[in-house]
Amino acid sequence: MALLPIVQYPDPRLAEKAQPVTEFNDELKQLAADMAETMYAAPGVGLAAPQIGKLIRMMVVDISEDKNDLRVFVNPVIEPLSDEVVDCEEGCLSLPGVYEKVERPARVLIKAQDLDGKPFEMECDELMSVCVQHETDHLNGIVFVDHLSRLKKSRTVAKLAKLRREKAREAKEKRQ
Repeated sequence: MALLPIVQYPDPRLAEKAQPVTEFNDELKQLAADMAETMYAAPGVGLAAPQIGKLIRMMVVDISEDKNDLRVFVNPVIEPLSDEVVDCEEGCLSLPGVYEKVERPARVLIKAQDLDGKPFEMECDELMSVCVQHETDHLNGIVFVDHLSRLKKSRTVAKLAKLRREKAREAKEKRQ
């Protein structure tokens, strides 16, 4: 397995729509394993293939406390199961250090394929619902800040830029 570099916002690949997976093979399984390792190391609860520069419709999710419930979704499609919505604070491995509330359907049905191409369905609520919607957004070229008002998005992106400048300055000071 290998740790993969995570694509950082505003990389244009994050705004591209991912293509459906058509070949279910050992290469796909290895990519899923590498994505999971990368997600756990980051640390995060979800990672979509476009976040590691692969424009295919695959994502990995594990919301468990002890990180032993990995879910892999290939070619996922989401359907809301109710009109109820939740406001949940979201972050993203492609926008490290910034968090904002995003309104999403509270319950969803996700239809996907596993790594062998076998179709499955799963009802999701609470954190799992938010997570699969967030990761599926990545497959559609959407990042969570795209759900914010123009003003809030602008402020969030400015905060991200400030955090990156501070991190770069700290790294430079360490080298001296």
